[in-house]
Amino acid sequence: MFGDRLDRAVRYVELLADTGVTHGLIGPREGERAWQRHVLNCAVLAELIEPDARLLDLGSGAGLPGIPLALARPDLEVVLLEPLARRVDWLQATIQELDIPVTVVRGRAEEREIRREWRGADVVTARAVAPLARLARWALPLLRPGGRLLAVKGASASEEVTRDRAAVRDFGGSVPRVVQCGGTHVDPPTTVVVIERQESRFGARTRRGQG
Repeated sequence: MFGDRLDRAVRYVELLADTGVTHGLIGPREGERAWQRHVLNCAVLAELIEPDARLLDLGSGAGLPGIPLALARPDLEVVLLEPLARRVDWLQATIQELDIPVTVVRGRAEEREIRREWRGADVVTARAVAPLARLARWALPLLRPGGRLLAVKGASASEEVTRDRAAVRDFGGSVPRVVQCGGTHVDPPTTVVVIERQESRFGARTRRGQG
């Protein structure tokens, strides 16, 4: 999955289990499960992402899923969006140590400046950030028309889709669909809710660098 970046993926797991725990980015019991539960669980999203996509990872926290995707898919342009300064500092130090071309931005998806600067993404990812309706409200304005939100969810994904389907449509998204990915790499497979941005009332760029 990681090809010639496997050593960097291993180092990332080591950092998660060490300073990631001491900085409160993952729980103290999560360190020993970081490879399967966090890194591989996120990296398998790569099979849902088109080549050369511009990807914005909301509420990135410990860089999940943005960093595993950047390691698995060097073709992606990855931006990690995180509002908390201490997490931003950890992300910047981690990116520097891993020596990967990932951008770290401090801010929130709903901020006007963030929307103006980073709208037009091909893909927005989020893991354990917010309920689906709120996540769609934050994420959809950052996507180009036709771009997709990939929200990593748990066992209650279908219930969340049923509850928030109407709200997602009101925010300009398609009918959410639940997909499983990474079945050959992780057990259980990663559950992802996919929402496509359908209309252009947010004024996002239609292509990268335009608008």
